[in-house]
Amino acid sequence: MLYKRIFLIVMDSVGVGAMPDADKFGDVGANTIGNLSIKAGGIHLPTLKSFGFGNLTPILGVSPVEEPRAYALKLAELSNGKDTMTGHWEIMGIKTEVPFQTFTDTGFPPELISELETRTGRKVIGNIAASGTEILVDLGPEHMKTGAMIVYTSADSVLQIAAHEEVIDLDELYQVCEIAREITMKPEWMVGRIIARPFLGDEVQGFKRTTNRHDYALSPTEFTVLDYLKEARYDVISVGKINDIFNGSGITDHHKIISNHHGMEITTQLAQTDFTGLCFVNLVDFDALYGHRRDSIGYKNALEEFDADIASLLPILKDDDLLMITADHGNDPTHVGSDHTREYVPLLIYNKILRGGILPTGETFADIAATIAQNFKVSQTAYGVSLIPHLR
Repeated sequence: MLYKRIFLIVMDSVGVGAMPDADKFGDVGANTIGNLSIKAGGIHLPTLKSFGFGNLTPILGVSPVEEPRAYALKLAELSNGKDTMTGHWEIMGIKTEVPFQTFTDTGFPPELISELETRTGRKVIGNIAASGTEILVDLGPEHMKTGAMIVYTSADSVLQIAAHEEVIDLDELYQVCEIAREITMKPEWMVGRIIARPFLGDEVQGFKRTTNRHDYALSPTEFTVLDYLKEARYDVISVGKINDIFNGSGITDHHKIISNHHGMEITTQLAQTDFTGLCFVNLVDFDALYGHRRDSIGYKNALEEFDADIASLLPILKDDDLLMITADHGNDPTHVGSDHTREYVPLLIYNKILRGGILPTGETFADIAATIAQNFKVSQTAYGVSLIPHLR
């Protein structure tokens, strides 16, 4: 074991340029970090710049460096898709051949909605792709009057059900989501995640989602490196929605977060504790708050905040800690529509003793899984090539 602890942080949706097959996904010209930096008039990322981030793709305000403090490279996506689960599962060693279905443009089929209404005894309103906060403004009052469930989706393969806790109590909402999970296991309607989205408030004071969210996800289709780590009795600590994405598989401890900054605060706190294994972090605000909403300025500000948070984390890391920063797909805020974008993702690998450098592009996100597996001497999945031999 070279490194006692590995901190793997996913900057959700921070892609670094369109992949060669981007035309098949309608994403020619996409470059999340490059295009948003231009739209925002430049971006200041001194820590990531020192890691070699600007060596991976042109970024206005983040120039290339001759001697990066980290190893920097791009990774291609081997799987057929550009959604959250596909990206994260590949990071942990799974290649997804058939992409999860999304219902962004059409909403869910009438037959699915009809079965959900029949089995739950409640009507459905919404059935569109929408922001989870904006749809409460639009449909919250109707829900309060009628008791109808608010159903919506996003660019991911997800069916979300929002309900006021005083109209549909948590027990019923969770039961409704379990029914939705069962219905959407059918091959023609296979959905990656069902999410209960309870909220409180009123039309005058405004509606606000509570912390009682609950996810009903698919388990990974096969063992991941997380499972092998847990099997070998290593710590596998998730921060953010990692636990939901993997449906708890391979996780030994998990921490919910309310923002990117909160996620980094928890990660920094964990770095001050004694554990042996992996701390796997997802920072979703980049994607959910700024990418899908096509907000380049908000995205820029969030990245600059993250850069400062990384700077605060570095002094706490020990000589035998390894920090890996990556992404799961792109979500170019300058691109058409509101969907994810098919892009390469960055991989920045830092250790206090490593000298750093620029490495060739990897063929799969699963190179991360292979690297983690070799470090901890656990079984590897069928995909990925370890980068440990390069870390000198």
